[in-house]
Amino acid sequence: MKEKPEFERHQSIVFRYEVSPSDMQVVGEIVSATGFFNSSEVDIAVELVEDRLAFGDASGYFFVFAEEQDRVQGYTSYGPIAGTAESFDLYWIAIHRNQQGRGLGRILMSETEGMIQQAGGRRVYAETSGRPQYEPTRLFYERLGFAREAQLKDFYAPGDDKVFYVKVL
Repeated sequence: MKEKPEFERHQSIVFRYEVSPSDMQVVGEIVSATGFFNSSEVDIAVELVEDRLAFGDASGYFFVFAEEQDRVQGYTSYGPIAGTAESFDLYWIAIHRNQQGRGLGRILMSETEGMIQQAGGRRVYAETSGRPQYEPTRLFYERLGFAREAQLKDFYAPGDDKVFYVKVL
């Protein structure tokens, strides 16, 4: 069977940019379902939603939710880096485990990059773990045009480096 082009497979995706209280649970579930993050990391992801709800734009956290059939399938969280002119951090990208491998992450990142550009951003920074488990994540960033910029040895724990990526938009 011939593979459908990416845009055809995702014609039913709708993007949402506003955060609602129910997104605290949704984000927690998506991040947990990936199988990559521990409970304290899940709590951090949820805290970003809480901060956005409490402080709006002043929180510095912005979101793009990818919904299909009224269910959030994945999301990104990003924001401007304080003290810079055109640099943004990608705080989170998470696709629900049962939706991974469909190209949704690529489409979600494209939408997020567009939002960053609209906000005046020209550089996006992403960071991830250097553990073998995160090899697919690092390859994902590289396939999207991110370049490995730096690596901090033993940052998260002994044997768990922090790897920085950057993409010029």
